[in-house]
Amino acid sequence: MAALELNHIAKSYGQVGVLHDISLAVADGEFVVLVGPSGCGKSTLLRVIAGLERANAGSIVLEGQDVTQLAAAERGLAMVFQSYALYPHMSVRQNIAFALENMRLPKAEIARRLQSAAEMLRLEPFLERRPGALSGGQRQRVAIGRAIVRDPKIFLFDEPLSNLDAELRVATRKELAGLHARIGGTMIYVTHDQVEAMTLADRIVVLRAGRIEQIGTPLELYNQPCNEFVAGFIGSPRMNLVPVTVAEGGLLQVGEASFAVAGAARHAPGTKATLGIRPEHIDVAELSGDVGLRVTLIEQLGGETFLYGTLSDGGEVTVRCSGQSRFKRGDTIGLNLQREHIHLFGADGLVVT
Repeated sequence: MAALELNHIAKSYGQVGVLHDISLAVADGEFVVLVGPSGCGKSTLLRVIAGLERANAGSIVLEGQDVTQLAAAERGLAMVFQSYALYPHMSVRQNIAFALENMRLPKAEIARRLQSAAEMLRLEPFLERRPGALSGGQRQRVAIGRAIVRDPKIFLFDEPLSNLDAELRVATRKELAGLHARIGGTMIYVTHDQVEAMTLADRIVVLRAGRIEQIGTPLELYNQPCNEFVAGFIGSPRMNLVPVTVAEGGLLQVGEASFAVAGAARHAPGTKATLGIRPEHIDVAELSGDVGLRVTLIEQLGGETFLYGTLSDGGEVTVRCSGQSRFKRGDTIGLNLQREHIHLFGADGLVVT
């Protein structure tokens, strides 16, 4: 496996800039997930790494060698696509072995690699079937197997689970995590699903509009987002983001309610900001609290409950409660915010406390 360096990568199509000054170092054996909303440039970046697209500026260094001008076939990488990209007229065995046959490897070596991949991915019963006779999850395993047998320097995954139903996504996600643990390969994985990012990644790269917003471990991004965008994107349900005004004496004002928050006194009264707090960091006080919430929707999941509601100023808030709740739609309850978990973002969206 291999380490990868991206140095000031830029990509545009005509006058439209897609990637802007992307620099990233991926360690040998690391699982890095590129995440962001649709159109943020994550798939384009993966294609640039693969050599399927040429960068307009910057360099790509693989195992210490500059591969920026090398064709995709010369980089020694393997890509798994969202659409599986299997040959429908070939059996599973033929699909997996195809690239190895083109490499003119000895038949014995092809058989060894194919058998190893089939055992690892539990594909032995399906080797003589064609892709049309397989489920979506089985097809995706075949696509992964085709990548594994090539023994690539880096595995590249472009939203490989997006065509699967919810149950299969969870199962295949576990298989991918187990695969990485077994083979120790360097993997770069693109998704718009932040749950996939949180559960698979050693490090997450959050992209927006072709720029890197933040890089860190899943819990670093969850606990210490650098700006309002990352705070709202990472986490499910998303972080509550509520407009507030700094008042006298270190108070924050939300509608008619006000409460003290450490650090607020450092900002001039009247300053507009956004308070961020995750649903699990809010305690229900029933009759009184920092703010009042009118419950508009309740999701009872058995082991936990989600309360959705509106504040007096119309702001929307989600609360995660353990266990089951006796509240009902239309109730007004009090909320206490756990002070140590409050994030405050300025008008520019950057964290200020």
